[in-house]
Amino acid sequence: MSMTDPIADMLTRIRNACGSKHRRVDIPASKLKADLARILLENNYIRDVKTLETEQGRKILRLYLRYAQGDQPVIREVRRVSTPGLRKYVGVSEIPRVRNGLGMAILSTSKGLMTDRQARAAHTGGELLAVVW
Repeated sequence: MSMTDPIADMLTRIRNACGSKHRRVDIPASKLKADLARILLENNYIRDVKTLETEQGRKILRLYLRYAQGDQPVIREVRRVSTPGLRKYVGVSEIPRVRNGLGMAILSTSKGLMTDRQARAAHTGGELLAVVW
């Protein structure tokens, strides 16, 4: 059975792993998911990302989650905004500020995946994929 929304599946796996205090989470790999993981890594929401291959020859992304003092997950909430049933596109002036700048929005633009700050600096809008804080 094919998956309808692989990005939502990835975000749900991360959310569930953080809630269960797991140190790592495995996700089926794709280029979009690898870019999303790279953005989370660059903004210090996760510790590390590795691409592994299973016995069946499929690639998986292994994300190592980051925790603050007292075993509090750094990712407090991650939410999918644009869904396959209702796409959410924003212009450069409509890009949201997540938690007054403490969080970040992830956009899919014509120049690739970007955070909200990068998209504002590049003066480009796009599809609002997710918000993280």
